Amino acid sequence: MKVNGTPYRSIWPDEQGAAVNIIDQTALPHAFEVRRLETLEDAAEAIEVMRVRGAPLIGATAAYGLALAMQDDPGDTQLKMACSRLIATRPTAVNLRWAVNRARESLLSITPGERVQRAWALAGEICDEDVAINHAIGLHGLEIIRTAWQQKTHQQPLHILTHCNAGWLATVDWGTALAPIYRAHDEGIPVHVWVDETRPRNQGSQLTAWELAQSGIPHTVIVDNAGGHLMQHGLVDIVITGTDRTTRCGDVANKIGTYLKALAARDNEIPFYIALPSTTIDWNSRDGIREIPIEERDPREVTEVFGTRVAPEGVGVKNYAFDVTPASYVEAIITERGVARPPFEISLAMLFRKPAES
Repeated sequence: MKVNGTPYRSIWPDEQGAAVNIIDQTALPHAFEVRRLETLEDAAEAIEVMRVRGAPLIGATAAYGLALAMQDDPGDTQLKMACSRLIATRPTAVNLRWAVNRARESLLSITPGERVQRAWALAGEICDEDVAINHAIGLHGLEIIRTAWQQKTHQQPLHILTHCNAGWLATVDWGTALAPIYRAHDEGIPVHVWVDETRPRNQGSQLTAWELAQSGIPHTVIVDNAGGHLMQHGLVDIVITGTDRTTRCGDVANKIGTYLKALAARDNEIPFYIALPSTTIDWNSRDGIREIPIEERDPREVTEVFGTRVAPEGVGVKNYAFDVTPASYVEAIITERGVARPPFEISLAMLFRKPAES
């Protein structure tokens, strides 16, 4: 995607191949800053404080984190320590563990002397694969948007509501939930996006709105609790969100507040879609409410706004980062291999040639 007309990915190695560059998302939308990661700890810190966020990008950053660790010391002890450090940074997103495990298995199978080169190459492969996957998600999701637009009885834009940020900033490029929207815009389909501000970190108003503005896509930021009101008044045609982890049965963990959007969409007979790469599917889990760990974050994300305290001193805070939307509320799941519909345990397994029971 482009920033002020210049193509960017969200993460890329520097020209010398000794460090990694990221777009520091904590500075957006006020400043566009590129940050250099030189060590394992730099990569872990970037994930923890959400300089990078979004399940696919977290996985890619972790892969580069292992390359940086191997550059410092390619031995077995360092490799195992680095894997443990990275996996501990964010517990909910399954892509993180997937990327780390993929790299660990590959690196343990070769000698330490070969690991630096292999680690860097593997991180690059993971990034390139992510771009191709998200491009395919965009193409499959485009058909859903096209159909919804053709079914409208008047020539107003197709109104799409999204929650949190699942655009190219959440991936290496293209995005997941926003990829079909970018494709539709490029195809000339008139779309308008309702952007939930997405409390408490405001990733919708700060990141999604910034992305859409860069691409010239019409959008409007709304407070999180306005979504249901818009649906009641016929101002939302479809809902598309991303996900950080989805069970093989289709239960969806996404940014806190997604479940409430799904409830409102069901009550107003509005289709609720999820867009995801297959790396976000947890094939070992069936029951998302009971099996997906929900991250709790720093209370200051709730009690402070840009460093200024807005809540009384000493107040109790529970800062849940995600909630789980049951599969029964999901119209379809858009993947790189096509669109899966209920029952998801069967349709997802068929798309990805996985056993329905394991």
